[in-house]
This record gives sequence, C-alpha cells and structure tokens, in this order.
Amino acid sequence: MIFSRKRADAERQTRDERATQVPDQGDAAPTLERGPYDISESYDDVQRLDLGSLHIPAITDVEVRVQADPQGVVQQVVLVHGENALQLGVFAAPRSEGIWDEVREEIRQSLLRDGATAQEVLGEYGPELHAEVRTPDGLTNLRFVGIDGPRWMVRGVFQGPVAIDPAMAGPLVECLDGLVVDRGQEAKPVREPLPLRLPREISDQAEAEAGDDAAAPRQV
Repeated sequence: MIFSRKRADAERQTRDERATQVPDQGDAAPTLERGPYDISESYDDVQRLDLGSLHIPAITDVEVRVQADPQGVVQQVVLVHGENALQLGVFAAPRSEGIWDEVREEIRQSLLRDGATAQEVLGEYGPELHAEVRTPDGLTNLRFVGIDGPRWMVRGVFQGPVAIDPAMAGPLVECLDGLVVDRGQEAKPVREPLPLRLPREISDQAEAEAGDDAAAPRQV
C-alpha cells in the first residue's frame, strides 16, 4: 500500500511521487528527502539510539530524556535542546489510511473540554494543532504535529518558545526528520502505542545500579 505524507501545501503527496524526485537506484528503495522513515526505507546512516519501535538520531546538544518502568519499558521520550522540548510518541495505524486527522481532532476536543484554547494551523508537516494550556506554573504553549507512515503514526509535541515560533526548533527538527520507525509485523489495534524499551546496555546498567543500592548498608 502506498502511503502519503502531509506536506506544508496540505496535499497528500504519495511515496511513489516522491520517489520520482530522486535518481533511479535500481532495486534499492528510494531515499526520501526527509523522515520520519520506515525501517524498510533508505535513510542516512547516522548513529541512532535504538528504543525498539523508535530509533532517534544522536544530535549534538540534544538531550534524550527517557522515563521507563523497572522492566525497562519506556513510558515517555522527551528531547530537550535549551529551553525547547519535543515529546515523541509512535502509534499503530491501519494499512489503508493515516490517522493523524482523526487524532488531531480528538486532541482538539479534549483540550477544549479542559478549558484550553486550541487552533489548527498549517505548518511544516501539514495540519498542526497549537494550544495554550493552564498548568501549575501558569499558561503553557504546545504545538502538536503528526506524521502518518506505513501502518504507523508519529506524534510530536513541541514545548517552550518553539511552540510559538517553529523557526526556533533547531536540532529538534533534525531529530524528528531523522527518526526511524520499526513497526514490526505483529497485528496491533489502531492507535495502540508501539512498544518502546531501553537499549539493553542501559537497562542492564540500571538493574546493576538498583542491585547495588539494595545491597548497600543503610544508615540509621
């Protein structure tokens, strides 16, 4: 099934149309101009942090903050650069169509019910959602973007000054454009979060540190 990607002109340009923009590579998969990429596609060979369903490019000055449970299952991924942050999520989607249009409307309705303001804006990745929400620290601006791929959808939530001015995204955009999604072949319910996990070396280190803490004598 050929999937389309949302572009800033709001047209659904299909992958085979994009493939005509690059030289013929024989039997090799065409290299897309920008991601997020499916793992079956051709993409640049840069170092990436393997979190299972998401492979995140290692970009200078971007901190990857991962919240995981004791079993190493990742609950949240946030990329931080200066005052700006980008929270990432990846979800299962059907073969036949993307889900960002539906998901975006559901997010908008949820925000409105909570008393936040929400406005749809045409952005770099197509239709985005710009919101202003009330938090314990005051009003906070959020910018929701979504990219549909083959049987998956990546959702990004920008926070900080970049939520108002996309031009301030800097290397966070490099991370988003360089994402690689490993959807796997398992059948999954539509919109179910795809599994994320800590890399084995990090998980093993966390377990070892937890064991050392448990074995250490307690001071009373």
